[in-house]
Amino acid sequence: METFVFHNPTRLIFGRGQLAQLRSELAPYGKRLLLVYGGGSIKRTGLYDAVMAILREVGAEVSELPGVEPNPRLTTVHRGVAICRREQVDFILAVGGGSVIDCAKAVAVGALYEGDVWEVITGKGRATGALPFGTVLTLAATGSEMNSGSVITNWETREKLGWDAAPHTYPRFSILDPVYTFTVPRDHTVYGIVDMMSHALEQYFHTAANTPLVDRWIEDLLRTVIEAGPRAVADPEDYAARETLLFCGTMALNDLLAMGTDGGDWATHAIEHAVSAVYDIPHGGGLAIIQPNWMRYCLDVNPARFARLAVRVFDVNPAGRSDREVGLEGIERLRQFWTSIGAPSRLADYGIGDDQIERMAKLATGRRGTAGQFRKLTEEDVAAILRMSL
Repeated sequence: METFVFHNPTRLIFGRGQLAQLRSELAPYGKRLLLVYGGGSIKRTGLYDAVMAILREVGAEVSELPGVEPNPRLTTVHRGVAICRREQVDFILAVGGGSVIDCAKAVAVGALYEGDVWEVITGKGRATGALPFGTVLTLAATGSEMNSGSVITNWETREKLGWDAAPHTYPRFSILDPVYTFTVPRDHTVYGIVDMMSHALEQYFHTAANTPLVDRWIEDLLRTVIEAGPRAVADPEDYAARETLLFCGTMALNDLLAMGTDGGDWATHAIEHAVSAVYDIPHGGGLAIIQPNWMRYCLDVNPARFARLAVRVFDVNPAGRSDREVGLEGIERLRQFWTSIGAPSRLADYGIGDDQIERMAKLATGRRGTAGQFRKLTEEDVAAILRMSL
């Protein structure tokens, strides 16, 4: 294991009926509040009214930032920053999925940053603080409700970048009631399942030695999602399945699974960010296409690790077979599982051809010139994985 310090300051409030805790959670903060949400689903489900009723009870002066995109855009962040400065906002409340929370994180930093928050996102500037913010989660997927990371898209430059301004970008609290995920559309449920599994897989392919407990945590989380995911897809109001997925999504990316490691690979996410920066496809859909192909491309780096995943998570029989053969079957079973719940498997499913491959490969490798850590991928490597994904 590598040396590490673990500290996650987010207060996690989990379970049926826990929205009522919002009253007490808001008490330490000022009354001027910015409510951030997406395309309006929280109004159709009644969650908006429930949240607003509580905000009225506590005497909050509410400004709103609606319309956050599935791949949240810098222009929306800029609108939020302007509101915060104009209204002298004290606290931000994000109600929605990971994209809404990611946007709120950028707004929170941007409100206190003297320049353009894009400077922080690109690493050219350093966050000096952030407005405090909390979340009410409606989608099991990204883990943004209990981590400091965020992903923002600059549509003008066609860049979709992950960034982190810890400790400023951890939510003060996050309220997770599985009931509020019942109305999530089927495709978004599928994308959420893929996203949380991909987060776990990114962290599984690290380079540290002697990490048996963390490896087992990741393997068991993957098995748990594989068990619960199809039930939630088949019956959106299966409370036990929704509860399990909601908890798995948070645990998959709240720093727990990276303890004692280098943090994992993350090339698949870098490649997907490049694809959706150009084509604006759903994040989970892109991951479902790219991740198995990254695995095939990188299998020979450490076949034993892929074989262990195949045996422990997908019950592949290793008898009389090489690690490479076992690993390949595990990758195929991952693909089969994602296909079985309705995830896409080819870029062609989104009408994407080979005309932008070089551009996307360049975006994926970015300023460092490579992507990933398990195997450092060059532009040529990324282009090869994208061609495998066509």
